[in-house]
Amino acid sequence: MTTLAALLGGMALAAAAVLLITGLRKVPVAPARKVRITPAQAWSRYTRRPAGRAGRQRDLRLLAGVVAGLAIFVFTGWLIVIPLVPAVLFLLPILFGRAPRSDIALLEALDRWVRTLATTLPGGRSVTQTLRASRALAPPLLADEVGELVDRLNWGWDPQEALQQFADRLDSPDADAVVASLKLAITHTEGITANLLGIADALQDRLRATRQIENERDRPRQTARIVTVISALMIASTALFGRGYFTPYNTPIGQLIVAVLAFAYVGSLILLYRMAMPRRRERIMIRADPAEVLR
Repeated sequence: MTTLAALLGGMALAAAAVLLITGLRKVPVAPARKVRITPAQAWSRYTRRPAGRAGRQRDLRLLAGVVAGLAIFVFTGWLIVIPLVPAVLFLLPILFGRAPRSDIALLEALDRWVRTLATTLPGGRSVTQTLRASRALAPPLLADEVGELVDRLNWGWDPQEALQQFADRLDSPDADAVVASLKLAITHTEGITANLLGIADALQDRLRATRQIENERDRPRQTARIVTVISALMIASTALFGRGYFTPYNTPIGQLIVAVLAFAYVGSLILLYRMAMPRRRERIMIRADPAEVLR
């Protein structure tokens, strides 16, 4: 027994020595290749520059803002205008543009597609056959999603699951109402045409209400544009013909007041912009288990 214990102890010491020597050896590591990033790539990455024409327009606005800020600094001696003018020129086109569009385009596309399904179903076709036939007549906005739905049906997917994937792809409460009717029509075909036409009429009502809401939301933004243009013209004319009016703002405290007033005005525009954002409605066709995803 003592001999066996001594043997095992010796083997353990030998293994520990081997591991220690192996750990202390320097293993050559290939130097990591440094990926060179051009200044343009770094600028796009760190400033989140949009691609294409929108990115070029944004860069031109920033360049114009820097030039205008330097020119105003030379004319007035206000140091605060160098960062302030580019920031204002960068934000104002976003804040004064049209409010973010709601789901009007999707509602119009759904209305056309649902009416196409409703006119095709009475021809004696099943729901799945009607969905396949609607691929060629789908509106451009829904062409990809309807194509994926038809492909899944052709690949032998369960129609209920294929429609659920279609609803998840569109991610819209209005699309959920259409999908719910189609899923029900898979097993209960009676009255599906009238149901779809009723949904299409409801989509038309929602379209009219959404257009009216967008017009009402755009009115305060139009007022803010007019007020801003008038204020800018008045400030510019006063700076040219009555420079003594701005003398108190030449001091550091005066420039700080200018910065606070400018940021307060831009902040109010941001608040107005957020108020014009359409609220997201909750969907109804949500999986019982969020982790349930087909692989």
